Amino acid sequence: MAFRKILLVDDSETILQMEQMILAPDSYELIMARDGEEGVAKALATKPDLILMDVVMPKMNGFEAVKQLRENEQTRAVPIVMVTSKAEAESMEMGYLNGCSDYIVKPIDRLELVTKIRNLLGE
Repeated sequence: MAFRKILLVDDSETILQMEQMILAPDSYELIMARDGEEGVAKALATKPDLILMDVVMPKMNGFEAVKQLRENEQTRAVPIVMVTSKAEAESMEMGYLNGCSDYIVKPIDRLELVTKIRNLLGE
């Protein structure tokens, strides 16, 4: 059985570990990237089924990364959930304008994250 691939993009090791703990029981194949640049490169290389994307990161922020992924034929349709501490309306609007599929504000609520992922993956 092929596992669904989820790319986790965050510069915080703590957040990456938390996302892994939340998603591990669901048998997803998890791929890590630690900034937006690496996230875009890994998305193109691994073709994930879904991406969790932080906003505030070195090299390239999440909004830029989402914009680049949406401009690329290979990743245009991949669901992207922004997972960020930026809760203000302008940031949410920026996320959606750049093409994110959904938006979660940290601290991560396990049930909210799992529900949004399952809905976006059609599970």
